[in-house]
Amino acid sequence: MRTKKILPVLENITVLDASSDGQSVAKTDEYVIFIKGAVPGDIVDLQITRKKSKYREAKTIAIKKSSEKRVEAVCQHFGVCGGCKWQNMSYEWQLFYKQKQVTDALTRLAKIELPEIQKIVPSKKTYYYRNKLEFTFSNKKWLTEEQIQNKELTFQEGLGEGARNALGFHIPGLFDKVLDIERCHLQEEPSNAIRNEIKKYAFENKLPFFDLREKMGLLRNIVIRSTSTGEWMLIISFYYDDKKVIEKLLQHIAATFPQITSLQYVINPKQNDTISDLEIKVFKGNDSIYETMEGLKFKISPKSFYQTNSEQAYELYRVTRDFAAIKDTEIVYDLYTGTGTIANFVAHQARKVVGIEYVSAAIEDARFNSQLNNIGNTSFYAGDMKDVLNDMFIKENGKPDVIITDPPRAGMHDDVTKKIIEIAPQRIVYVSCNPATQARDLQILDQKYKVTKVQPVDMFPQTHHVENLVLLELR
Repeated sequence: MRTKKILPVLENITVLDASSDGQSVAKTDEYVIFIKGAVPGDIVDLQITRKKSKYREAKTIAIKKSSEKRVEAVCQHFGVCGGCKWQNMSYEWQLFYKQKQVTDALTRLAKIELPEIQKIVPSKKTYYYRNKLEFTFSNKKWLTEEQIQNKELTFQEGLGEGARNALGFHIPGLFDKVLDIERCHLQEEPSNAIRNEIKKYAFENKLPFFDLREKMGLLRNIVIRSTSTGEWMLIISFYYDDKKVIEKLLQHIAATFPQITSLQYVINPKQNDTISDLEIKVFKGNDSIYETMEGLKFKISPKSFYQTNSEQAYELYRVTRDFAAIKDTEIVYDLYTGTGTIANFVAHQARKVVGIEYVSAAIEDARFNSQLNNIGNTSFYAGDMKDVLNDMFIKENGKPDVIITDPPRAGMHDDVTKKIIEIAPQRIVYVSCNPATQARDLQILDQKYKVTKVQPVDMFPQTHHVENLVLLELR
């Protein structure tokens, strides 16, 4: 049997920086160390957990001196959940390192001429800002190190095997491990109350939680969505259809939480958790909830994408509109339009707005949102961006004067970037949730475009994620 190699402990290490993946960074003469549980400015003892030729990974085992940037994390699940990696860093410094992340990506990766990068737009709310959370059921709860050290019983009195049931978040990097969440500080109440009541009812009625490896068990996932107008949507995902059991659970939740305006469920017998290709059924209330912005109303259906920080979404779209500087004679293309939120938000300034999105259900919502707001100068198309955006499409819809693009984290497909260069609109507003892939695309666009404005926006306090907007103008 191969013996496990014992990795070293390093003492009195000064933490120098924060990385783009939410870890902290230290250096020795030989290598870089990426650290969990530390804040820049800390002096710590580290346990090396992984050894590579050019770097090491480590976890903090003792804080010898606390950084001035360090604060007490408010969440009992911090450090295990993995969702709010910067909760132990003051918000002022979170903004500093997000700004630095954008600057580093655009200068080191894009290597192009840049204007002064504007100061990041902070989020008004630093907790309880999310309008959507997803939780997973598991019959094998993840036990924390503290629970293991305390020799916590895996079977509690009266619960039997149910003691290992969990409803919470996946442990990062482990698809079948779920941390049971008692209270999350990212979504307003009754989000926690709804989740905990479902879990309590399931315990009391011995409903089987899903086994992620064996693919068995009734309860699979829940999605909780809310809007600033006070509407709430709950979607419960079941592995198989047990009508009587499902109906009793849904009736109980409907009676306990009358504020849920859209109570829906889905039967998902697939190997994965995605429900975009499944029929979602309304049990009680409406099939959608609605968000408002500057007098506009936006439909959010179960499969719709909407920015998860509603208040900051307005700041993001406002900057996008300002950067685009659209005239009433101009045609605008909104690439990766989703449910057409940006397209409808800027439509009143344009001659015409054309939105393109891969998900057909989102396009249906985009069209509905235009009708809902009496907007008559938009058109929306579903399909793969690299296939839809061709010469025939441009001939039929008109050559765009402005392109707004908000791609997924992977950035734009190379064919799309090349097509944009060929089309040569006067202005491009590039909205990105990943400055690294944005930098890659900007380097390609640089042959024909000059970056004239850069504005980071913080959409996700307590995390390392940052949104960044760039204005490119034709040379």
